[in-house]
Amino acid sequence: MQVQPARSVQITTHGPVIRVSDLNKSFKVYHGRKGFLGTITNFFSNDYKLVEAVKNISFEVGRGEILGYLGPNGAGKSTSIKMLTGILTPSSGEVRVNGLNPQSNRRENARQIGVVFGQRTQLWWDLPLIDSFELLRHIYKVPADRYRRNLDTFRELLDLDSFINTPVRQLSLGQRMRGDIAAALMHNPVILFLDEPTIGLDVVAKERLRNFIRAINKEQDVTILLTTHDMSDIEQLCKRLIIIDKGSLIYDGGLDQIRRLYGKYRTLVVDLESDTFANNVPLEVPDAVEIKGEGPRRWLQFNREAISAAALIGQVAARYPLQDLSIEEPEIEAIIRQIYEEGFDAKRAG
Repeated sequence: MQVQPARSVQITTHGPVIRVSDLNKSFKVYHGRKGFLGTITNFFSNDYKLVEAVKNISFEVGRGEILGYLGPNGAGKSTSIKMLTGILTPSSGEVRVNGLNPQSNRRENARQIGVVFGQRTQLWWDLPLIDSFELLRHIYKVPADRYRRNLDTFRELLDLDSFINTPVRQLSLGQRMRGDIAAALMHNPVILFLDEPTIGLDVVAKERLRNFIRAINKEQDVTILLTTHDMSDIEQLCKRLIIIDKGSLIYDGGLDQIRRLYGKYRTLVVDLESDTFANNVPLEVPDAVEIKGEGPRRWLQFNREAISAAALIGQVAARYPLQDLSIEEPEIEAIIRQIYEEGFDAKRAG
């Protein structure tokens, strides 16, 4: 069963679905004065400083991409997402979402996007979940037959039946997030903005949501822009990342590329043929250091710039009888944390 594309919005089939060019957003922050006289003075004061939340950002997103949009708190992620959704107006620069200017075409843009914020809900708190879906059907003017098809699909993929008649205020966080994502997709948006969709969820609920995101992206070719602090979401869903910090875009590229740039150390995991080395005497191999040992299983860390995985495997096999082996890549969470703390080194990419 597949979700049928909406007919009310002209879908862009050529070129990027999202185009951001030289985007800037500044806010005036007034210097407040304390006390009664200070409060009176504040009404007439022009004493303010200009804060640049987004600085000269440019990027494009193709149809059907799942893009990870990352940055530390206060980096400008939320501000730029609000400009893409039409909530905020840029100070300068240009935004096009599926060919539309989100600010001058807010109503049309709302029909072609879906938005899910992990800390907020678009569902009616005291109504059963199904009633929220019905209300959204009328708000977006979704034809009855398409609504039924979508609802059947979401009930199946998100397993909604056990709580679809329960008031939203009585739902668990995982159930509410499933309801929110279904609600955001009920009108067949071209683009889905997901802000921390798995925050606070347990492992089972997270995996269910990730599977649904993959399915809806594959079946309907929905473009998804994902902001999250959960690096497992990024590793399992995104091939491309954009990282912004202090309002500026500092990285736009593949997940594998950023691993190559910053993940200098990899780990070779070997299983020895017997328990000859069960006493945990470290393996001695040039260009590698054993960092962990559990009986016949050993973890050897090596610098990918000093030796290739194939060469290291050859060295280990020449010295020790092997039963199995695998390569562990550096954790993306540690890499992103390093970039947040140290900044992006353009020389590595050059």
